Amino acid sequence: MTSAADRWADRSPRAGPSPRAAVTLEALRGAARGLEGVAVHTPLRDMPALGARLGVPVAAKCEHLQPIGAFKIRGAYTAVSRIPAELRARGVITYSSGNHGQAVALAARLLGTHAVVVMPERAPAIKVEGVKRQGGEVVLAGNSSAERYARALDLAEQRGLAMVPPYESLDVITGQGTCGLEILDDRPGVETILVPVGGGGLIAGIAAAVAAIKPSVRVVGVQPVAAAKLARALEAGRPTELELAASLADGLLPLSIGELPFAVLFGVVREAVQVSEDEIVAAVRYLYDELQLVTEPSGAVTTAALLSGRIQPTGSTVVVVSGGNVDPDLFHHLVNR
Repeated sequence: MTSAADRWADRSPRAGPSPRAAVTLEALRGAARGLEGVAVHTPLRDMPALGARLGVPVAAKCEHLQPIGAFKIRGAYTAVSRIPAELRARGVITYSSGNHGQAVALAARLLGTHAVVVMPERAPAIKVEGVKRQGGEVVLAGNSSAERYARALDLAEQRGLAMVPPYESLDVITGQGTCGLEILDDRPGVETILVPVGGGGLIAGIAAAVAAIKPSVRVVGVQPVAAAKLARALEAGRPTELELAASLADGLLPLSIGELPFAVLFGVVREAVQVSEDEIVAAVRYLYDELQLVTEPSGAVTTAALLSGRIQPTGSTVVVVSGGNVDPDLFHHLVNR
């Protein structure tokens, strides 16, 4: 039997307007208004040494400065706030490797409800504790996205909870797109934006903002070599599942780009580059040395793409530093390797 919460989670424009048409500039601006007082308008930090090396201005979009240490609060709060009040009051649930779970827990707390977060058994302790600190209930289930998703569906049915997907949601994508609005508002001359890619919600939202405001901007996805789901999807013209994904960048390990994110970004995003583990480590260290930024590996992949020469930027360039929730011992090890 399908619950009301499941029907809410499954709602999509597949039977109506296209997903891309749904993420309009008006929708993005509305999400930005809804996030006032919740998400931070994060700064752009210039990277003069890297810019001098590449011959173009480079800046870091510091999403690790969001309240839960990652961009995910933008999409999570937007989605949770739009769940009908009677459903939201029963509680919400999600499945997450960490940052989306923390964001949903915070959104639920701010909106007066309870959040359950299904996380992998090997989730970093700092992210598990982050969920608990925001008042969320943690359930550990396997180590794959499929296992977490299946467990979350079971719990949603059993307890009547409303599902808040990490990226298969137009509300989440629209919320994440407010990051793109800020980049374009603060750096109107930007020509290249590099975005980390996990399930695709962030790059889809940024692509929607670019398409609405400045279609000439080059939006490039960056992912670990062993988790290149966007590159495969762009080649195939549709989301294609990997057999395995592995990386220090634990937030970028979904086996496939989401269907809704891909529908929004396709035709706007035409490039996806891969970076090695050593290149990711070098970028974590570089961001700390140059800007004193404490970033998780997932947040450093965009800088890695520039440092390694995997991409040659054109004109003013912004790298999205998506998160900073990194285990202190791991961070110390990475920056001192």
